[in-house]
Amino acid sequence: MAKKKALAKVEKKILVTGGTGFLGAEVVRQLIDSGERNLRVMASHVPDWMKDAGVEPFEGSVAEPTDVADAVKGVSVIFHLAGKVSRDNEDAIAMNKVHVTGTRLLCEAAKEAGVKTVVLASSSGTIAVSEGPEMIDESYPAPVEIISRWAYYASKYYQERAALENFDGDGRKLIILNPTLLLGPGDERLSSTKIVLDLLGKKLPYTPGGGLSVVDVRDAAATFLNAVEMGEHQEKYLLGAANMTFKDFFGRVERLSGVPSPMLRVPKGLAMAGAGLVDSVFKNWNMTSPIQPKEVEQAEFFWYLDASKATEQLGFHTRDVQETLNDTIAYIRKNFLGDGVFN
Repeated sequence: MAKKKALAKVEKKILVTGGTGFLGAEVVRQLIDSGERNLRVMASHVPDWMKDAGVEPFEGSVAEPTDVADAVKGVSVIFHLAGKVSRDNEDAIAMNKVHVTGTRLLCEAAKEAGVKTVVLASSSGTIAVSEGPEMIDESYPAPVEIISRWAYYASKYYQERAALENFDGDGRKLIILNPTLLLGPGDERLSSTKIVLDLLGKKLPYTPGGGLSVVDVRDAAATFLNAVEMGEHQEKYLLGAANMTFKDFFGRVERLSGVPSPMLRVPKGLAMAGAGLVDSVFKNWNMTSPIQPKEVEQAEFFWYLDASKATEQLGFHTRDVQETLNDTIAYIRKNFLGDGVFN
């Protein structure tokens, strides 16, 4: 289990952007648990449990300059977690607005306001993705040729560049954390754990040929807290607990849940061609396709990573993946599928 390192108390506020998302809410929760009370959360809507815990709500958008300028006032540390997750390239403009423009605006305003530290949540997909099962660390060059196919990962790559270019100088520190697929309880929007929901609901027709990496959201959040004191300026840190093929991952969920995983195996070329055909037919009918071709394509790649750097430098520790999967399954069953649905 990840060990939390209490943040050194700061005189000014800690700002968390995107503090109501899957990762953001867990970061806020752990900050509160560690004794921090001088917190400000920037989101479109801040839940009552945060307000009741003494969090200062700031409803606004990182893509709006006036909102950003007001949000960073009196702030010493920023956890920049605001984001938009989509596998649809048609959402590229919206994702670039949040990830690239929003990050640039935030970093510019942070410099102007005298913010000392920014911890940025990026994605392992800006580094650790390959056509074969290769274990990748931070020393590898960004696979721009691959990630440029997918608007989400391209926007995260350019988000990192925007941060590096706009938050530098004496006394400032920018740390970039690159978590892989986040699992665990609390994903209210299913932004990360939908794959488990689809497995439990028997909505996945086949098993992809690629491989994925996973990490518990609670362990990732603890490392974000550690990064404020332990992270190095302009360094990136991959966060992942386990690498496995989709076949192995589906099998683990099956054993823990009792729900059979898809038996069908489909060659990569056929899977991608079929997904494109289904998608085009549904779009021709002005209907939402049940299959996203980019998701199918991504699942044929390998997202394996080596998190040794974060372990050594940030105190990154992970619980057993079986605990993470058990907690994910229990949360989804309780909140999205209903008790007793599998009786």
